[in-house]
This record gives sequence, structure tokens and C-alpha cells, in this order.
Amino acid sequence: MHPEDSGWTPPPPDPDQPRQLRRILRLFRPYRGRLALVGLLVAASSLVSVATPFLLKEILDTAIPEGRTGLLSLLALGMILSAVVTSVFGVLQTLISTTVGQRVMHDLRTAVYGRLQRMSLAFFTRTRTGEVQSRIANDIGGMQATVTSTATSLVSNLTSVVATVVAMLALDWRLTVVSLALLPLFVWISRRVGRERKKIATQRQKQMAAMAATVTESLSVSGILLGRTMGRGDSLTRNFAAESERLIDLEVRSSMAGRWRMSVIGIVMAAMPAVIYWAAGLALHVGGPSISLGTLVAFVSLQQGLFRPTVSLLSTGVQIQTSLALFQRIFEYLDLRVDIEEPAEPVRLDTVKGEVRFENVQFRYDAEGAAAGSAHAPVLDSVDLTVPAGGSLAVVGPTGSGKSTLSHLVPRLYDVSGGRVTLDGVDVRDLDFGTLARAVGVVSQETYLFHASVADNLRFAKPEATEEELHEAARAAQIHDHIASLPEGYDTVVGERGHRFSGGEKQRLAIARTILRDPPVLILDEATSALDTRTEHAVQQAVDALSANRTSITIAHRLSTVRSADQIVVLDSGRIAERGTHEALMEENGRYAALVRKDARTELPPAAG
Repeated sequence: MHPEDSGWTPPPPDPDQPRQLRRILRLFRPYRGRLALVGLLVAASSLVSVATPFLLKEILDTAIPEGRTGLLSLLALGMILSAVVTSVFGVLQTLISTTVGQRVMHDLRTAVYGRLQRMSLAFFTRTRTGEVQSRIANDIGGMQATVTSTATSLVSNLTSVVATVVAMLALDWRLTVVSLALLPLFVWISRRVGRERKKIATQRQKQMAAMAATVTESLSVSGILLGRTMGRGDSLTRNFAAESERLIDLEVRSSMAGRWRMSVIGIVMAAMPAVIYWAAGLALHVGGPSISLGTLVAFVSLQQGLFRPTVSLLSTGVQIQTSLALFQRIFEYLDLRVDIEEPAEPVRLDTVKGEVRFENVQFRYDAEGAAAGSAHAPVLDSVDLTVPAGGSLAVVGPTGSGKSTLSHLVPRLYDVSGGRVTLDGVDVRDLDFGTLARAVGVVSQETYLFHASVADNLRFAKPEATEEELHEAARAAQIHDHIASLPEGYDTVVGERGHRFSGGEKQRLAIARTILRDPPVLILDEATSALDTRTEHAVQQAVDALSANRTSITIAHRLSTVRSADQIVVLDSGRIAERGTHEALMEENGRYAALVRKDARTELPPAAG
């Protein structure tokens, strides 16, 4: 049902709208010089175009009746030159304004992407990837017409309207009053239509984000594998079709919102010349002031010239109202609170030895999943640990005990809620991000590879790495021979999320990437837990090579991989339940020994049947 027929009432004006408009205008501030040039071109073009009706008046009232062919030629040439100048100025202003608009869109995309790069891991664990992509692609893309042409359209049409009205007043003020009598009503109608479309645009962009999320999740390699193996392909298609149907409804509503009212405006404006002729003829019939034919034709020409910019201004107003919904969604991301900030005066370490300390560390999640002090149960509580430079720590415990969270605190993927984590005696929150990134390397269970070549994936850790450095890192990770056996060697494209390689091969590529970076502190977060025993053995050899002469913190699922650690810690409900070497903990016959026995039973081969 159409909004006009459903009794739907548009929302009241947004009290923050003036502030939002000022913020939008600030986006154009770096380009004010070019915009000023556009304004000059627009003003000049408008003034030149307004001169045409006056030239026409002189042709009809003077040149033709008096037979002055020389004057007629000059006036006709003036009309032609006016058209040429207006067209040239129009092309130039379009070029400049489009360039400025695209630069503004570039600035917005970059600002949003940069903001998201600064967000903590918690933000991405609670936000769908498709939603993020939709904000950058659909929302900013949807503003293209507004930012590329609105400024020019406003200046051009406003200048044209003002110049035309002044010219109409100069010709005949009475006819001007008749022409402009309904203009306030038109402005009021366009504002109502704009508010309607703004609300619908907000719903439409949310629906587009939902569709983008569906596509991202179901058409990824993992999504396709899951859908095929579960036999849910048809169901997923139906779900997508339902999402698309909802988008159709919103698109139609957005297009038709206020369309009849805007059409009435167009009809009235188009009928105005007939009204002008009628008013002039009626005035002449009743003995009022006569109007020359040239004046009447020139006035109607101006009035017709007023129609286009006036309707365009009203449409621009509607477009701005609609675009405010998109800007609001973009500003929401730009205003996201950054949980993890670099300090104002960060500490930079030229050399990192690698001593890591956890001093009375506490950590808990707030309601949205970010680190914060709240009433939620702590994930980590009163954790005190020291890992000497070059030493090794293994952290074990049941699922949900806080093992991975502990490892995330060292590279500041999260910040502690209480206590502190130090690197070489310096609180990691006081270090600059560059030092921390160089100092701490992470190899996790979920290996991520870009859809690029093997070499490009490895060079993500060290862009300036030479071919020989790539080969050395791959040899250390025991993956070089396999890469070299491929037809394209290191130029082989790994595929979406590395699906052209096996789990063990992807893990060894990730290890080679970390070896290339050569961090003094290494976090191994269940790096081999998802692998079969044979593959785990090969990967473990690569891990051992990677861990040599480095401080290592290993989050272990399979306890056979951590027996040689200098120190083993058992976490239970966020607290340290036991600590010691493998031998000492086995002698205690406590929780660690129980975990080892359980792990051994899990790895036993099935009995022969």
C-alpha cells in the first residue's frame, strides 16, 4: 500500500538534522577552492542564460517590427553565443563538481575503513561481515549522486531562480506575483516527501545490508561447502529470494513516496504559461495595463526557465533528505568508540628481549562483547604469570577456561579490565602499535590466507622480503618443497581463504609467514588442534623451528605438544588451578594429570573389530 493511502504519518523533523548538515558540509571543506570556482561558473552560466529572454524581447518588439536586420542579426548571434557559453560552462562545472564529489566519497570510504581497522576484535565478533561491507559499498555508493551533483545543483538552480525572479520582476511585477503564488506550498510538499523517503531509505539500506550479509556468508567457500553437504541449497535460495522480495517492496515505496504530489507540482508549473497568457489577456480586456507581445513572450520564456531549476531545487531537497539516512549510517561507524587506542606519548622499544608478565590480570566482557568492567562474570581473574625472555609457557584447561582470551591480551586484541600485561617491563597499553606488532607474532588455529599468490601471502608479514627470504622461511616451516612442486611455484594463487591447500599446508604457510616477520614473542593459539596426527607431527616440527630462541606462549588442546614447555599452567574458570613442569604436575596427580590421561584415551586408535 502506498504511504499516502495507508494513513502513515511522516516522522517529525530530526532535531539533530542541522548538526548533521553542518557535518556533511565539513566534508567539502578541503575542496572549497574548487567549489568556489564551480560557484563562479554556475553564476556566470545562470546570468548568461537569463539574458536570452531579453534578447528575444528586443527581437519581437524592436528588430522585427522596425525591420532592423543588423540589430536582428546581432540579437540572434547573442542568443547563439549565450547557448554556447552556457553549455561550455556546464561541462566545466560538471567536471569539477564530479571530481570533488568522488574525492569526498573517497575520503568517506577511507575514513570508515580506517576507523574499522582501529576497532577491537570484540567489534568484529558481534558484527556480521556483510553489514560492514554494505556500509562501505552500498551506503557510500548510494550517496554518489548527492555528493557529486548536489552542491552544483543547489548553487546552479538557486542562482538561476534568483536571477530569473529578478528578471521577471524587471519585466512585470504583477505577472511575477501570479507565477510565484504557489511556491511556498510546493516547498512544504517537497519537505514532507523528503522526510518520507528518508525513513524508507533507512529501512532499504538495512535490508541491503542483510542481503549483503546473506551473500557473504552463504556464497563463501565455507558457506557453499556447508550448504551442499547439508542439502540446504534450495532453502538458502528461498531465503535469499525472500530477502530480495522485501527489498523490492522498499525500492518501490522509496520511488513512489510522494510521487503523486510531486507530479501535481509539475502539472501546475507546466500550466503556468497558460495562466500568464490568460491573466495578461484578461487584464487587457478589462482595460488594465497593456503588455507588449515581446514582454509577454519574454516573461513566459523566463517563467518556463524558472520551472526547471525550481523543480530541480525541490527534487534536490528531497534527495538530500533521503541521503541523510545514508550519511547517518556512515556517521554511526565514524563515531564508533575505539576501545583500544595508542597512548598520546607511546613507548617505542628498539630492541625487544621478550619477557612477558601478567600481573593480577582480570578480564570480563560487557554486554556487547567488548572488554570492560561490568557485572558480568570475569573471564580471567587474578592471573599472575611470568614468561622469561626466550622461555616457553603452555596454557591448558577445559573449553571456556579463558586460554585464548589470555593469549589475546599480549598483542592487545583486547585490553585488560584490571591489572596489567607487560613486555620487557612496559605495560603493553603504553607501547606504540608498531613496536607491539613487531614484537608479538600470532599463529592461531583458524588460519587466514588472502585470495592471492603464495608469495603475496608470505610478504604480508614483510613486504620487502626477497625471494631467498621467502624460501628460507618456507623451508623452516617445512612447506618449501610442496610449494616448489606446484606448476606456478610461489606464484600459485591459494584460492578463497586458502582452500586450494590442505589444513596442514595452510597452517605451515601461516607459520612461514610468522617466521618471515621474526617476532621475539610468539603466541600459538591451538595451532595444531584441528589437524590429524600425521599432519600435526609435520606442523609441530615447523612450530618447534619457529619457537626456537623466542618467548613462546602456547594455548594447547592436545597436551602431547606442550610437555617440553618450561612452565605449564592449568586454567579453570579464569583462575590458575595448577602450574609447574610436565613432570611436576604429573607427580601431583591433579587436574593436569587428569587432562593428560583423558587426552591419551582420546588419541588411542580404535580397537580391531
